[in-house]
Amino acid sequence: MMANLFDQFMSPTYLGIPLIVLALGLPWILWPSPSSRWLNNRLITLQSWFLNRFTQQLLLPINTGGHKWALILASLMAFLLSMNLLGLLPYTFTPTTQLSLNMGLAVPFWLATVIIGMRNQPTAALGHLLPEGTPTPLIPVLIVIETISLFIRPLALGVRLTANLTAGHLLIQLIATAAFTLMATMTTVALLTTSVLFLLTLLEIAVAMIQAYVFVLLLSL
Repeated sequence: MMANLFDQFMSPTYLGIPLIVLALGLPWILWPSPSSRWLNNRLITLQSWFLNRFTQQLLLPINTGGHKWALILASLMAFLLSMNLLGLLPYTFTPTTQLSLNMGLAVPFWLATVIIGMRNQPTAALGHLLPEGTPTPLIPVLIVIETISLFIRPLALGVRLTANLTAGHLLIQLIATAAFTLMATMTTVALLTTSVLFLLTLLEIAVAMIQAYVFVLLLSL
């Protein structure tokens, strides 16, 4: 009987301890702490350059009042990026393939932006529900559609991240299984399949980075 391909997305436990706790805490251990020295090592310099460039690119379309979100958005980006990339290593678990975790990240941030927008600029926030110049008969319909769209945004954020990472992991497992099975009978085909697996792994590294950036970018917008 074939094993279920989705078993790899189950949270493993060891001695009764869910290893998802370790997977959530490990990224913060791997990122080195910034130093107050004038001359830092190459790793801290590269890390600082990356975070500065990301923050600058993220806050480019946002006004000055929104720059107070820079720390929490950059931290979320580093957190998602670390978990996505660590999940591509063998014998590891990717927490961001769990919809519950992604929704737990998306809903509070989305709700915070909505509440702050309603508190600081209620007219502008409610104005997004009705485009300017809308014909009078379409006003009730558009308000309902825009309201539904507003409440669907956190679900779309969580499902997008989950679906992209889950699909990539499934493809890697399927192609790796095919290459391992064909190695004994059809060596040439197995080598070609391994080449495809290598290219797919590079693609998944890019997807892991892009999806972390897209998640944070859509939250900021």
